[in-house]
Amino acid sequence: MTATQEPPAHATGVHGDGFPSGDLTLLRFHVEQALGADTCAWSESELIDQIQEIESLQASLAALQASRIRAFAQAHVENRRVDDRSDFDKLHRSVVAQIQLACRVSTAEARTRVADARDLHSGLDDIRRLHEAGQLSAAKVTAIAVECRDLNTAQRARVDSRLATNRDLTRYGIGRLRAMTRRLVAEIAPDRFRARVHAAKAERRVTLRPAPDAMSYLTAYVPVEQGAACLAALQKAFVEVQVDPEPLTRTRGQVLADTLVERVTGQATATAVNLEVQVTVPVQALLDPHSPLPAEIPGFGPVPADLLATPEGTKSLRRLLTDQGIVIGGDSRKRTFTGLPATLVKARAGNRCTEPYCDAPVRHLDHIHRDADGGRTELDNGRGVCEFHNHVREQPGWQVFRAPDGIVVTVTPAGHRYCGPAPPLPPAPPPRAPT
Repeated sequence: MTATQEPPAHATGVHGDGFPSGDLTLLRFHVEQALGADTCAWSESELIDQIQEIESLQASLAALQASRIRAFAQAHVENRRVDDRSDFDKLHRSVVAQIQLACRVSTAEARTRVADARDLHSGLDDIRRLHEAGQLSAAKVTAIAVECRDLNTAQRARVDSRLATNRDLTRYGIGRLRAMTRRLVAEIAPDRFRARVHAAKAERRVTLRPAPDAMSYLTAYVPVEQGAACLAALQKAFVEVQVDPEPLTRTRGQVLADTLVERVTGQATATAVNLEVQVTVPVQALLDPHSPLPAEIPGFGPVPADLLATPEGTKSLRRLLTDQGIVIGGDSRKRTFTGLPATLVKARAGNRCTEPYCDAPVRHLDHIHRDADGGRTELDNGRGVCEFHNHVREQPGWQVFRAPDGIVVTVTPAGHRYCGPAPPLPPAPPPRAPT
């Protein structure tokens, strides 16, 4: 079976334009059959051939999905546009939110897919055809499209035609494709490229993301010359430690990381941290000193309690009790979540947006049953969400409610329902030996 095979005219589900709506179900059936096939009889060469064909098919399916995303976006805007003064930014947010739910991806990824679907039909014709033929993956197409994002259609078409003349285009990696496209953009649209560089400097920032094993990623998004200067200073610090007569007990990476913490915080040593740490502690752990249930820092995962206190620092722990993984307690008569109720709502969400498939940090505390509709400011009626999803639910056609089983349900303007994640359940403690 190939992705371009045409079905018979009388096939079930074929619309007037010839597209078979039932073919996606047929394709899923073939995939299920292939998953259940016995691979023992196939040679290594045959397996590699299939892997290559599957990779090509994935690219073609991504191109098909992009075309449907574009069609949905156009239909959604046209069906809800009142006149030329309609707020297209709000309509675009509604499109992105529905694509995010349908594709089960983050909001940032949904924005990228919507923008790619638009740009592939606005100047990137050759790249789109290679994508549809399965010769360029979705990741490679995105790398090209992102570099051309702020160009107009004519400029994008010039970049597209220049890329298409390269015979090795489909054999390049993502990094090389991105660099090649960036050079063409700088050549074809120097003013736009210069403006983008200035705009990027205005977006400089520092972010913190959780990492496995009680670690974190501290990332600085700064101009390249500043980043190089920071790294050079840290490397110089390592050289100074190397020439010190005392024996070296840390690796190069450890010295660089410790020096960064010391210089940013002004501490004498990297471990002398002064802060308040919010920790959720299972109530079962307080009742049973032998309970194996771990404490957890919301948004960063479980952490051994003995790592939360060192003789050098002055860490303080704010403990929030949980039962079966759910933060308990809290009530308020205020219109907004503040103080302890706000802390409890954020902790229950793990400091992550509770909208399905979204992994963004909690920025807003939302009333599931709107305050304007009589909803109370209490723990059961609160949820932590990112800024995007708090705003998008105010668009016409969006609904949010809590189902009888406690799960929060989102209803989109298209009528689809998506269930939010259930609160995580802690692992059951092992049976204790009889005394």
